Amino acid sequence: MIGKIQKRLPIVTVSPVELSSRVIDSGEHDEAVNRVTDQVCELADGISIVESFSHVISFETDDGLVCFDTSGHPKGPAVVEALRTWSTDPVTAIIYTHGHVDHVGGSGAFAAHAQANGHAAPKVIGHEAIIPRFERYRATNGYNIEINQRQFGGVSKRTGLAVGGGRQFLHDDVLWPTDEFRQDLTVDVGGVSFEMHHAKGETDDHLWSWIPEHRAICVGDLVTWVFPNCGNPQKVQRYPLEWAQALREMMTYNADWMFPAHGLPVYGSARVNRVLDDLATALEVLTSATVEMMNAGESLDAIIHSVSVPDDLISRPWMQPVYDEPEFVVRNLWRLYGGWWDKNPANLKPAPEAVFAAEVVALAGGVDAMVERAHEVAAAGDLRLACQLIELAVQAEPESVHAHGARAEIYQVRRDGEFSLMAKGIFAGAVNESKALANGDG
Repeated sequence: MIGKIQKRLPIVTVSPVELSSRVIDSGEHDEAVNRVTDQVCELADGISIVESFSHVISFETDDGLVCFDTSGHPKGPAVVEALRTWSTDPVTAIIYTHGHVDHVGGSGAFAAHAQANGHAAPKVIGHEAIIPRFERYRATNGYNIEINQRQFGGVSKRTGLAVGGGRQFLHDDVLWPTDEFRQDLTVDVGGVSFEMHHAKGETDDHLWSWIPEHRAICVGDLVTWVFPNCGNPQKVQRYPLEWAQALREMMTYNADWMFPAHGLPVYGSARVNRVLDDLATALEVLTSATVEMMNAGESLDAIIHSVSVPDDLISRPWMQPVYDEPEFVVRNLWRLYGGWWDKNPANLKPAPEAVFAAEVVALAGGVDAMVERAHEVAAAGDLRLACQLIELAVQAEPESVHAHGARAEIYQVRRDGEFSLMAKGIFAGAVNESKALANGDG
């Protein structure tokens, strides 16, 4: 080993392994399972985790450290500092589980530390689709900043994501892959083998890795201790069935360790396979039920309001839809297998939304009548319909203070009653937009 020092581990109230074992064995949890401590913890001899957004999993080898992911750009320096209290060995290789910015954004801090300490720059290993992803991020910089501000605006302080004021979605100092692969790749570093496998799931550039010397799998975001991020309404295509197939393949290894990029590390093959099986089952249920209804000629609307995941499955602590949710996955499945048309012929080439809204609002007796009805429907508990009605009101009269005031109120109630971060973020965005217009700040 190079530059070995005695390890000084910051104190964490409960070790992540102890917590995950307790939660999986009991099926209950009274502590957060997605933690952002920016502290390092040694999980086993030669393996550490820095719990951040996202985590960094590091392996000691005779030729230096191999790190899975680098966390996000704002977290990079803190992650490197924490890692260096565990080992001062050079970082020989960084493996990107996928190209999301909360996994690659901190790489500039790793490179800067290497340069400052006279170490060679780490090689960066990733799937060949990461570079096209980075290029797309550059081309859609403004859009990605906007949607991440809406999606993560309420949790940016906790996660450290630069969701509001930053001008760059993918920062200039992010390291691009130096070593790419298409399907499978095995890399031996200092006596430790890293077997990487491509798996479409949350992204088209995802990988998971089997490390046989430790009987461990690094799974990136294929496991995140929440319901799978497989339906995100503001992001590009996800792949539910391929995701489930990757989870099933992981189960064949009977790994002793599983290291996700969010959530808790898992120890014990029975626990690992239980989590993998639950996630795979949920995605398989949604896929088979959706495709069955598509084959039967059902519309997207019918499928959305019919297909779900059993309550006993989705209520488990590692399965709860606090980020993404099954309804959004159904929409993604429709897009993947059936295109964007929802089978309503009026939606194929519709009138502009404002024109349609003005006609409906006029038939209803004007904006005030529509606002009143939206309030009545909301009070009766049908927030889905209430939101549709109030949208018609503001589309018909975009400058109406009355309509926007009601819209802010109705969407606030809707936001407060939602479970997933994605739904909360979008509805909160509507609240903020209408509050600004109602107050004359728009």
